[in-house]
Amino acid sequence: MKSILLKAMALAICTVLIAGCAVNQPAEVPAPETQKSVKLPSKLQMGEDGQPILSVYVKETQKVEKMPLEKYLEGVLAGEMKNSWPMEALKAQAILARTFVLKFLEEKNSKYPGADISTDIEEAQAYNAEYVNDRIRQAVNETRGMVLSAQGELPFSWFHAHSGGLTAGAKEGLEYEKAEPGYVRIVPGRESDKAPENDARWTATFPAADVLRAAARAGASGNSLSSIEIGERGESGRVTSLIVNGASVPAGSFRIALGSTEMKSTLLEDISLSNGRVTIKGKGYGHGVGMSQWGAYGMAEAGEKAEQIVTYYFTGVEVVRAW
Repeated sequence: MKSILLKAMALAICTVLIAGCAVNQPAEVPAPETQKSVKLPSKLQMGEDGQPILSVYVKETQKVEKMPLEKYLEGVLAGEMKNSWPMEALKAQAILARTFVLKFLEEKNSKYPGADISTDIEEAQAYNAEYVNDRIRQAVNETRGMVLSAQGELPFSWFHAHSGGLTAGAKEGLEYEKAEPGYVRIVPGRESDKAPENDARWTATFPAADVLRAAARAGASGNSLSSIEIGERGESGRVTSLIVNGASVPAGSFRIALGSTEMKSTLLEDISLSNGRVTIKGKGYGHGVGMSQWGAYGMAEAGEKAEQIVTYYFTGVEVVRAW
């Protein structure tokens, strides 16, 4: 009888211990969040393999060709960045270039009938299929479907060659007419020391007649160039207006009219007129908005990943996989 009682007590104690153990078990780990996405253009056509198909006007052949967006992106990446650059820089450029394509489809129509977009740099991005190699294919493949999302919307994925030390706001760098996008930030460019010296800092001289013609296209007047000086500057220090013959001229429009490969930026240090020639000194190459390509090079060299690179140059954005 005593034996039976002891067994019953032991069983009761075990039951309590087991119950206590069950109560103290950790809760189940919650399932991962549903993958975040981004709103895609309504006219985007999806192929059977789940990736978009584009109608691309190929300038070299003057024909519209159907091709997967990822295939088109290979030529864009090879046109926008050297195929020998660090892999993470290439991948960062691929993410921005892919976002650019989608934003183009959302905002614009190609000037070429029957095309979604083209290989014409005057319309879209640079394109060079000849420079596509295994490294380009790897960068595109490893970022397949990855784009920037600004709270579920496609942002403008601006980029440029060299910031001259500090990136720009959209209104000062691009004469952006709408309100300053919240995702654009002004930050140190973090450019690699391997960038060409004449991209980091440059001097260019132009005949006064050429400067006057460029100023006229940008809104100035006069039969001869009597004076030119720096007007206003933006938050990053870029010149937003020049004073030509006493009249204010938008600096960005003037740069494009004069020649953006010679007047490399609007981050100007000095401008002077002497003996019928205008000498302009400045820093950086490009409009300065968004990602600096030489900055991406430098960050990749320092061991940073593609997602870290693109989210450094834009704020309030995330990289998501759209397909």
